[in-house]
Amino acid sequence: MALTLYCTKKLLDLMRVRVTPPDASPSTVLGDWYATALFWKPQVVLLVNEKTLLPVLMPLAPAADLAARFPKHLESVLAAHGMSTQFIDQELAHMNKVQYAKTSNRSVVGVMNHFSYLAEGYREYLETRDLLMLSLKLSETPCSPLYKSHTSPDRALQVHAIGHNAS
Repeated sequence: MALTLYCTKKLLDLMRVRVTPPDASPSTVLGDWYATALFWKPQVVLLVNEKTLLPVLMPLAPAADLAARFPKHLESVLAAHGMSTQFIDQELAHMNKVQYAKTSNRSVVGVMNHFSYLAEGYREYLETRDLLMLSLKLSETPCSPLYKSHTSPDRALQVHAIGHNAS
């Protein structure tokens, strides 16, 4: 089992990685992630969790080791959301094997496009380049694809973590 990183074509072109068919079940609690490049200066990657739509912004460069750097940035975002150390450690422990695939879930791609637009606006309006702060701001955005309701990724993360801890 491996974590699948579903990437847009523009990101795959930058990374020059081998695309493989995804595994049936992800190795992490949160599941698979979608990613796209944002051509800011410096360039940034927006990653969005498929289950919760939690956004994580991180520097793109160097693109070749994106998967190796992602857990550190995810850890910061999860900690900022108040996730337990146990939950974070368990999630990161299963992120050692990553495979790349082309995007397939159009709903998540749509949310990613919306987040890209909002991130640019927040970056200018808040006059910040702090990617953690922008990730947290984006996570407050109501997203209707979540459970056919109007909840936000930060709330979906809490519900998902509580559900996982109960099992």
